[in-house]
Amino acid sequence: MDLCVTIKGVSFLLQTGVGILGNTVVLLAYTHIVCTGPKLLPVDMILCHLAFANLLLLLTRCVPQTMTVFGLKDLLNDPGCKVVIYAYRIGRALSVCITCMLSVFQAVTITPTGPYLSRLKPSLPSLVLPTFAGLWLFNMAICIAAPLFSMAPRNGTVPAFTLNLGFCHVDFRDNLSYVINGVAVSGRDFAFVALMVGSSCYILLLLHRHSHQVKGIRRSQGGGAETRAAKTVLTLVVLYVVFFGIDNVIWIYMLTVAKVSPVVADMRVFFSSCYASLSPYFIISSNKKVKAKIVCAAEHEQPSADTQDSNDK
Repeated sequence: MDLCVTIKGVSFLLQTGVGILGNTVVLLAYTHIVCTGPKLLPVDMILCHLAFANLLLLLTRCVPQTMTVFGLKDLLNDPGCKVVIYAYRIGRALSVCITCMLSVFQAVTITPTGPYLSRLKPSLPSLVLPTFAGLWLFNMAICIAAPLFSMAPRNGTVPAFTLNLGFCHVDFRDNLSYVINGVAVSGRDFAFVALMVGSSCYILLLLHRHSHQVKGIRRSQGGGAETRAAKTVLTLVVLYVVFFGIDNVIWIYMLTVAKVSPVVADMRVFFSSCYASLSPYFIISSNKKVKAKIVCAAEHEQPSADTQDSNDK
């Protein structure tokens, strides 16, 4: 195994391990909150769903990618490729859509109540679950082309207009199918990112314009929690936009060539998965509920370890 393959394999392994651990911790923390306390707030529901989407992305893309880099072959047959690629596409789509949903929800939440929002704000919690269902159905429809063209790798040369994922091939057969799929996926992503960036800029504008009012709300109505939540949302949006930009620069290049180098495809996979790996740690560091559950679990384990050491002595 040469140095380049080793570096690539270790990078994917670290990214996958760190991402799966972080998103699993977030999901377990929220599960414990649900089991021991009241219902989750809407923002917590969105963050929990975001962690699930990111975990789905990592399991269906980075895990097989890591195994392929280290030389494992024939991981999946044709039906397996169709299921894994479809699940990956849905997970990736949900990641951007739910981040956008989080940004829009937070923008509406901190907007001063007016005649138009006086009816909308009280109904926001009841809209969260229907929005999740709508996003799932929408992305399942948009991503339906991917499994139709997915197959296990074949011996011999890779045909033109084929995305070589290593463990699977996505063969679009002709240039028209290749471009239509790329435009549909990119168009959806750019639309949600534009809405995400717009709502985030609006949040920044509100925090800047009404800093004194926000301080007053913080003292009287607990607005500090809303401000912290807004800052968390802005951080997640910036993180997503950075990696989204790198991902799509590579994707646009891939659309312009008939045969895509596996190295280029690996670079795109790595950068497109960075958000899924890093975002849970921003959630953990900024969300008091999640952090408290993790600290409580760590403190609960510590006395047990100390007792065991005493017994051994």
